[in-house]
Amino acid sequence: MEFKDKILEKLNSNFPSLHVETTDFRGDFCIKFSADKVVEVCNLLKHDSELQFVLCEDITAIDWATSKNRFTMVYHLFSLENKFRLRLKVDIDESISAVDTVSSVWRTANWQEREVYDMYGITFNNHPDLRRMYMPEEFEYHPLRKEFPVMGIPGSLPLPKK
Repeated sequence: MEFKDKILEKLNSNFPSLHVETTDFRGDFCIKFSADKVVEVCNLLKHDSELQFVLCEDITAIDWATSKNRFTMVYHLFSLENKFRLRLKVDIDESISAVDTVSSVWRTANWQEREVYDMYGITFNNHPDLRRMYMPEEFEYHPLRKEFPVMGIPGSLPLPKK
């Protein structure tokens, strides 16, 4: 049995009603599922003795701009024990623009989610310290959203004096 099949078997046995979509392109295995189960799925992936996805390498987002589910959250995980990289994806509706935090699963997610919040404006429910990282707190825009102009908004951010 391949390790991918083991992951899917564990997900199916622990979450029988969870609908998952998988893609496997050039050794890049991805699982897409409902955003409301992200914490439970991540807990299983990290704490299961056979899977052991103990490293959350990165968390980012995709802004589709015109799609019904405007944003897709992307989680890059790695199992040191199994030498296996896994990508998780969950879609988020623009009207909600929020997902539960996984910082209780991986402490590194704290900073990664703050970056997504700062750049995309996606909020993370129950996050311990959700504040901006790069932009000032009073900055009202999110620079990686599709509607943000490439050259920025003149006058939106005061530049330092020489």
